[in-house]
Amino acid sequence: MKRIGLFALAAVMLYVSVGSAQQYPVMDMIANKVIAKYQNSTCEQLWEKKSQKTPPTQQEQNAIAMLKSDPQMRQAFIDKIAAPVANKMFDCGMIP
Repeated sequence: MKRIGLFALAAVMLYVSVGSAQQYPVMDMIANKVIAKYQNSTCEQLWEKKSQKTPPTQQEQNAIAMLKSDPQMRQAFIDKIAAPVANKMFDCGMIP
């Protein structure tokens, strides 16, 4: 019985993750880029980038505008990037 429940939960999680990727392919690409930036950066690089406070590029401004205009897409984006980014920031001492 437990196996069936675990399988059902895994199927639902897979469906939800695949569904959001198919619904917002551009957002998925942006989220993957953000996640890769954090995963592939050292703590020193992240601290340096944070201290520079450079203005966003035109591409970043477009992505931000797109996320601001669509609350569901913004929710899917935050759901996707929250754990990997927060974990890296925690590891680097950027959040308590």
